[in-house]
Amino acid sequence: MKAVTYFKITTILSLGGVLFSGYLSAAKFLTKSCAFNECPYFLGYPACYFGFGMFLSMFAASLFGLYAKAKSDLLVKFILAVSAAGIIFAGNFVLAEIRLWMSAGSVNYPLVMPTCVYGLIFYIVIFILSLRQVLLAGRSKTA
Repeated sequence: MKAVTYFKITTILSLGGVLFSGYLSAAKFLTKSCAFNECPYFLGYPACYFGFGMFLSMFAASLFGLYAKAKSDLLVKFILAVSAAGIIFAGNFVLAEIRLWMSAGSVNYPLVMPTCVYGLIFYIVIFILSLRQVLLAGRSKTA
């Protein structure tokens, strides 16, 4: 896929992550309560704050790659690394939610699934696109 197409897609996906995690973060920050009655913490802070930071950094890198004359391969690798960290980060919380669900027998989530699952899905899609882009760039350099 062309770099422009890749950056357009990752800009849209990461913007979705920014908006969702931003909403969760703003609700927690302003009201001191969780938007959907689930608030995992990491290092003493709500996990959504960290998700917001990761999505915002990928969004900025995607925009930079889209509009600036930058070394796009470095930006793709940055987005790949952040999305991999996001998979580990959100995946950890998803596993904790699965353990809770299995031990409790039934857990009622306002959005059908825990919010971390939605973040994890976005991280996985961005990771797959970025890995594909890195591998394609590597092939074109050796050809």
